Amino acid sequence: MSHFPYLTVLTAAPLVGAAGVALLPKDKPELAKRVALGWSVLVLALGVGLWTQFKPDGARFQLRDSWTWIPQWGAKFTFAVDGIALVMIALIALLVPLVILASWHDAEHSKRSVSAYFALLLALECTMIGVFAAQDVFLFYVFFEVMLVPMYFLIGSYGGQHKQYAAVKFFLYSLLGGLFMLAALIGLWVLGGQTFDWQTLVNADFSVNTERWLFLGFFVAFAIKAPFFPFHTWLPDAGGAAPAGAAALLVGVLDKVGTFGILRYCLPLFPNASKDFAWLGLTLALVGIIYGALVAIGQNDLKRLVSYTSIAHFGFIGIGVFAFTTQAGTGAVLYMVNHGLATGLLFLVVGMLVARRGSALVTDFGGAGKLMPVLAGVFFIAGLASLALPGTSPFVSEFLVLIGTFTVNKTVAIVATAGIILAAGYVLWMIQRTTQGTPNPKLAEIKAMGRDLSVREAVVVAPLIALILLLGFYPKPLTDVINPAVKATMQDVGKTDPKPTVGTVEAGK
Repeated sequence: MSHFPYLTVLTAAPLVGAAGVALLPKDKPELAKRVALGWSVLVLALGVGLWTQFKPDGARFQLRDSWTWIPQWGAKFTFAVDGIALVMIALIALLVPLVILASWHDAEHSKRSVSAYFALLLALECTMIGVFAAQDVFLFYVFFEVMLVPMYFLIGSYGGQHKQYAAVKFFLYSLLGGLFMLAALIGLWVLGGQTFDWQTLVNADFSVNTERWLFLGFFVAFAIKAPFFPFHTWLPDAGGAAPAGAAALLVGVLDKVGTFGILRYCLPLFPNASKDFAWLGLTLALVGIIYGALVAIGQNDLKRLVSYTSIAHFGFIGIGVFAFTTQAGTGAVLYMVNHGLATGLLFLVVGMLVARRGSALVTDFGGAGKLMPVLAGVFFIAGLASLALPGTSPFVSEFLVLIGTFTVNKTVAIVATAGIILAAGYVLWMIQRTTQGTPNPKLAEIKAMGRDLSVREAVVVAPLIALILLLGFYPKPLTDVINPAVKATMQDVGKTDPKPTVGTVEAGK
């Protein structure tokens, strides 16, 4: 190993920071906040270094670190990234310091340790980076399961109403999915040559029925994590109860482990079964788009509303994955990043509104734009990005998914476009009820306190807005990195892009 071990250091650094923050005196919460923020900025700097070292035209997996772990099982600490993992790690490195800054006062209202809250955020960052960087399948499974722990405590200890119920439901759903994966993982090890090395397992030969059962074991775990309909019911409860910062990471990053797992493990390891069950993935994705949008329209709780919109958005990602075209696949991965930016921004802004009003109910607002014009304006921008308005980054993702899907399955693409119309409905309806109309009399005290967007909050939202607009007009820095990895994944499945049909015109006619 001649290069600097970026991935190992990136994975370990947040855990070291978490331990340091947790050991700080409990009577010095401001020190804990500053140390956590500084450490997360250090991780961001390492993430920038990782990005500069990655070569889009190089090998599929790069910056590989590997150490022997459990030789009897053939398990190793092996880290490596392709373009798909790279963009997700970059998203994590960006979001965590912004979430810490946005959550500056969140833990103070919970009567729990402030230092523990920020230590949990850093511990969560460690597991999120690890799950995307792992190339050993068993190591991936360990991170997949361990990442439940910090999020469970963030929801259960620092959340809002029904936090214990939401935390337990989140944990049990994810644990159930993990048990399906564990069963499939054991079968994979036994039948795949008693190894967990990803490259070796890609080249393994399984019988038709064996491959299908192994695929389903992994797919169920990833469908719950994503979540796809009908495995989605934990998300509105968890998203609604979690602190806004933790919810931004839950919906912006953790859920993407599901769709990432399908791309990294289901498709390359079980290519024939992936094609056999593509109809299932497309059906669940389509139902999720329509169902999530319709239910979102009727929500009165802002955080639950945003959670339901994410179920609809994940439907587009699922369609992009199972369309089996490079264009749709690139759109799906790009959507994973852009959804993290847009929904992360939306959750953080909702958290700012809730902190001012003391309620997440839409009916407790009304006319907020007249009293908090700047914050309402940011809320409007976040909403437009969520509905994929042209000029924002999610539009590029959605367009690529639909175009790439239309070339192979016109029916699915046409039905999915209904989700775009519904998205405009639930987002604009949410904004109209919250920021427009006659001001709610109980908002008057917010105006008297001059509580519009603060400098700290402006520092949080400005980078996200800038990236949403920049990538909306110029997504090339991301697509150049994502495209080669998606093409390699399609080759693993044995799929090639359809050739365009060009009509011919006879001379003289």
